[in-house]
Amino acid sequence: MESFSYITNYETARFNMIEQQIRTWEVLDPVVLQLLHDVPREFFVTEAYQGLAFADLEIPIGCEQKMLTPKLEARILQALSIQKSDRVLHVGTGTGYLTALLAKLAQSVVSVEIHPELSQLAERSLRENHINNVELKVGDGAYGWPTQAPYDVIVFGASSPVEPKDLREQLAVGGRMLIVLGRAPAMHATLIQRISENAYKEDVLFETCIDALINADQGVMFEF
Repeated sequence: MESFSYITNYETARFNMIEQQIRTWEVLDPVVLQLLHDVPREFFVTEAYQGLAFADLEIPIGCEQKMLTPKLEARILQALSIQKSDRVLHVGTGTGYLTALLAKLAQSVVSVEIHPELSQLAERSLRENHINNVELKVGDGAYGWPTQAPYDVIVFGASSPVEPKDLREQLAVGGRMLIVLGRAPAMHATLIQRISENAYKEDVLFETCIDALINADQGVMFEF
């Protein structure tokens, strides 16, 4: 009976997350909604916070880092329209949940995390969920990961005050990148698409506010 109750509670919480948080934030793509149903978010949350796995919160994961909220992860996935042939760069692996979602949609994912202990945690969770098309890297991804470029999709799990120098050049033609730009409290989720070898299209999608990347590009700071 305890096992049945455990499963029922998680499934109810998952259903409520999708219906009350995700759909109401204009995420209606059936592929994304099904993915959020299929990939068990609770397996990627540290044990101390498992009761909050489906809450509209940035859950602490250690190393002074936090998971993105479920609705923000869903909105990111919907905006990127990831295809089965896509090669993805994900900066900020964390516990591996967003990495897992990306991997389910794409051909392959390179996921970079600056904290070795978080990368190890993600590796275990991904393996236990039989997700095998992810290459985990430990290092500083604040300026992308040029050694394995170009990518069809680039996703940042933390913000940057300005667009990192030369980052968009890591996109393949036809590729797209989602990054949150700006400083708190004025940040904007921005979609950058590479239209041709020398042309890009940039769209501000929505406002949000998330933690900044470690070693993020600060741009030019003016003093008066």
